[in-house]
Amino acid sequence: MFKRTHLGTVLVGLMGIGTTSLVAAESSPGQPTGGASAAPGVTQATESGSEAGIQLELAKHTLDNGLRLVMNPDHSVPTVAIAVYYDVGSRNEVPGRTGFAHLFEHMMFQGSANVDKGEHFQLIMNRGGSANGTTSTDRTNYYETMPANELALALWLEADRMKSLNVTQANFENQRQTVMEERRQSYDNRPYMQSMLRINELAYGGYFPYAHSTIGKMKDLQEAPLSAVKDFFDAYYAPNNAVVSIAGDFDPKQAIDLATQYFGSIPARTTPAFDVPPPPPQEALREETMHDPLAELPAFHVAYHIPPDRSPDHYPLELLGIILGDGESSRLYQDLVKQSSIVQQISVATDGRRGPDLFSFWAVCASGHGPGEAQAIILRELQKVATQGVTDKELQKAKNRVRSAFVFGLESNLARAQRLAEYEMYHGDAAILTTEANRYLDVTSDDIKRVASTYFDESNRTVLNVLPGQAPNAERAPSTGSGADAAGFHPLSAE
Repeated sequence: MFKRTHLGTVLVGLMGIGTTSLVAAESSPGQPTGGASAAPGVTQATESGSEAGIQLELAKHTLDNGLRLVMNPDHSVPTVAIAVYYDVGSRNEVPGRTGFAHLFEHMMFQGSANVDKGEHFQLIMNRGGSANGTTSTDRTNYYETMPANELALALWLEADRMKSLNVTQANFENQRQTVMEERRQSYDNRPYMQSMLRINELAYGGYFPYAHSTIGKMKDLQEAPLSAVKDFFDAYYAPNNAVVSIAGDFDPKQAIDLATQYFGSIPARTTPAFDVPPPPPQEALREETMHDPLAELPAFHVAYHIPPDRSPDHYPLELLGIILGDGESSRLYQDLVKQSSIVQQISVATDGRRGPDLFSFWAVCASGHGPGEAQAIILRELQKVATQGVTDKELQKAKNRVRSAFVFGLESNLARAQRLAEYEMYHGDAAILTTEANRYLDVTSDDIKRVASTYFDESNRTVLNVLPGQAPNAERAPSTGSGADAAGFHPLSAE
């Protein structure tokens, strides 16, 4: 719901609250099932949710090659959104081959057997559509929004690059240079961004999946042979490793036929299993100070290890993040910004990972103040919650923020397509999204008090202080660490 992205907090929860029903339909390869009102090959069944607030019609189908298709027909607007999620992110990379997941976010727009370089965007934009892609630690996605009558084109484009991407030396070299320039612009030449990488190195230690960055090490990309790039594509860009989600003004039966026509001939492949064991518990405070010559003011990160996203304790932790740091009425904004003027900005959020997660604080200090002053107040507030809990008013406000996020988060076809694909891929069932709000609304003050007393011990804390200026004696080279945030590809800047 409320998770960190870049320097702030965003809302990614997506459903409404009230009384509703979910119309769900599913069919399996070679086993079409039907009902009286169902499209051929699709069975519809109704499932009621106690708190969901939007009627969300869902149909699911799996092709013989393992491609999962999630469909949400909604005829209110004559557009359709397509989201293709591949179950590969930087967590799937291995030492010496970092940055490959993000590299392919760029490579996937470089042409395929029937689409010239740059033509993917041209074909979509000439029809009034839009397209893009992003990479995170946990997945890579590609998406389009099109006029409703252009669904076939969008699916054909996605299928063509899945089965016949032009992974050539020329394209690889071109996009390798593009990614290196992105690294320079987004991290090396922006204040505080090196600390965004370093905090994950420091917090996750030897847990490679989340300790290294999505943008990757430039040395790894520079030294990578084309054969390694091809191997990565062959390993992960397979239909059985993907979810295609469609939302908007379309007919599910037609969508299944189109998906079968365009994707059905792509062979399934064996994909590497993600079976990395979780990191051992942190046993002592980790604290480090780094210098940033681009920064004008001191800043800091404080991070605590917490369970993965959607674990039972994650919901009260997310609500605690809202209470502590969401908006001007939050506890820490009132204490640190408005009353004491110790910091200029502060954000509090869970990082939202599929695997071991972090509860993170990020703040930029006000002039004349240092990290220690603000951290003392943060620790005091955490202790206060652990011993006294939160007020009914605070908890209700946090739940209202959740309600608002769920109500407005599913307004667009693209938002629904993306979230449904995410839930299908991460959790095995897109329909979970329809009752997700309940998990937040069921949280009690005692739940928040319990998690505050469980996860915020000193031994579970990682602190990174950032000071302006050059490091004494050049104490540290630029980091090549990790970022949990999605790396976004902006086609207008692509070569």
